[in-house]
Amino acid sequence: MLMEVKSQIKATHLSIKYALQRELLNKFTFISNILFMIINNGCFIVQWIVLYSLKQNIGGYSFRQILLLWGLAAMTYGISRFFFKEAFNLSDIINSGKLDNYLIQPKNVLISCITSSVEISALGDILYGLIMLILYGLSVKNVILFLTCGILGSIVLTSISIIFSSLSFWFGRTEMVANTVDSLMTNFATYPEGIFKGIIKIMFYTCLPLGITTYIPVKLISNFSLPDLIFIIFGTFIFTSLAFIIFYFGLKRYSSTNLMNARI
Repeated sequence: MLMEVKSQIKATHLSIKYALQRELLNKFTFISNILFMIINNGCFIVQWIVLYSLKQNIGGYSFRQILLLWGLAAMTYGISRFFFKEAFNLSDIINSGKLDNYLIQPKNVLISCITSSVEISALGDILYGLIMLILYGLSVKNVILFLTCGILGSIVLTSISIIFSSLSFWFGRTEMVANTVDSLMTNFATYPEGIFKGIIKIMFYTCLPLGITTYIPVKLISNFSLPDLIFIIFGTFIFTSLAFIIFYFGLKRYSSTNLMNARI
């Protein structure tokens, strides 16, 4: 079992490494994609600067917490898109028959698939997240918790995409559903939790688990609480398990299109 895990980790590392090397063939595009993503994210902070010049507290968040919220949102988004890019194209991969390429490999089908390419602009999100952390306040505790929550949050985002994309095994093309859920997760993650009420707030802790990816992590870094950390870890485990279970359950229904493409 341990050898299989080590083999899968090595295979995943090589897949990401070669995907990154392909992107590095055009260094200008590589660097510009990262810089423009940082600039794009930075522009949105301007609106919060204006709002907080008028009001010191919005939705229960101070301006420093807004910086932290944006940093976490960018970090979780960046890690998920850089390391697990194809999880967000999984529905198309299933419907187009491209999943055949991974079925013949002696590795975990799902992991091999979602780590087969990288999104370079996502590095800009990761760097932007670190910049927001620096502006919030740099300390050993903050860095450890920020990176931990960022990694766990990215796994949750990826798992949610896998869950909804895997519906394609039963219902055909479900890209719209998966993309809509992904957009909701991304967009609402940058707004203070306090402005949402009722059923919407309940959704953010269930089918759209923004509580796990951003809201509870903000509280955790602002004021450490062991129960909150355990809740985040437990929630990540639940959504990750669901993603694997639903994908492999659906994989039994997969019909090959005999579309075989060489992967280098």
